[in-house]
Amino acid sequence: MEIVCLDMEGVLVPEIWIAFAEASGIPELKRTTRDEPDYDKLMNYRLDILRRHGLGLREIRETIEKIEPMEGAKEFLDALRAQTQVIILSDTFTQFAAPLMKKLGFPTIFCNTLTVGEDGTITGYKMRAKQSKLVTVKALQSIGYDTIAAGDSYNDLAMIRASKAGFLFRSTEQIKKDHPDLEAFEAYDDLLAAIQKAIG
Repeated sequence: MEIVCLDMEGVLVPEIWIAFAEASGIPELKRTTRDEPDYDKLMNYRLDILRRHGLGLREIRETIEKIEPMEGAKEFLDALRAQTQVIILSDTFTQFAAPLMKKLGFPTIFCNTLTVGEDGTITGYKMRAKQSKLVTVKALQSIGYDTIAAGDSYNDLAMIRASKAGFLFRSTEQIKKDHPDLEAFEAYDDLLAAIQKAIG
């Protein structure tokens, strides 16, 4: 019995922080898990920038409301969900994900939570678990699932490598170069075909 685990940002929707960096005119916020493997370091860097600029959840949500899934993403997800179970494993936050899940047809997502002050200031964040993507894949395997995983960033590599089959999707040239044994795809049709082959 298989279950597919997909990253969200960079795979199904554009990177939220890059979109907000462009909307706010703060290029430093373009840094993502494609650039920084240490997620805690990355989030503390982001929160410090938000504090310095007086920005909070409201401003980020305004940007997220305008983000659309990548072209073909919903169709890909619909085709996949018609054949097997799918869970989105993301290091994003419930407060960010909700509008995007609506646009994707409400797939199941496991992600993290922001702590937010009454004035909308983001004061911190709570990770669902340390190495949450890997932990989730291992937990699914422990109850009888073979996992198939796909993602684009450093924080996806552990779940990809721990799975029965794992793929890079629209990843960076550096990550692909560092992990030449992982199949890498740019088109949804090709990723769908690879997952279907892995399901058998």
